Amino acid sequence: MSARALILAASVLVGVAPAVAGVGSDYSTVEKTDYIIGCMAANGQTRQALERCACSIDTIAEILPHDEYEQAETILRMNKIAGQSSEVFRTTGMFDDIVANMRRAQAEAEIKCFP
Repeated sequence: MSARALILAASVLVGVAPAVAGVGSDYSTVEKTDYIIGCMAANGQTRQALERCACSIDTIAEILPHDEYEQAETILRMNKIAGQSSEVFRTTGMFDDIVANMRRAQAEAEIKCFP
């Protein structure tokens, strides 16, 4: 299966899964697809990777409310930026807790979806 076909399949899978399972319905299709594409880049462009990556974001969505997911993603992006303006994201305990919650959700997804 080509990479384009896998991306299309991921988009369809992400769009249908919440309606069927009622899982993570506040996560947008774009967010889920973005996660799946990144996950597949790290785990291979195969049908099995697509299924596991879709399982992973669905598991994260079951555990982590959407607003916490967005906050953690923002903090992680800001941590990558050098400079004083992003220092607060690296030194604030509350932000560490938000990222830790996301890491726990990701670990649970890893156990469930990547046996």
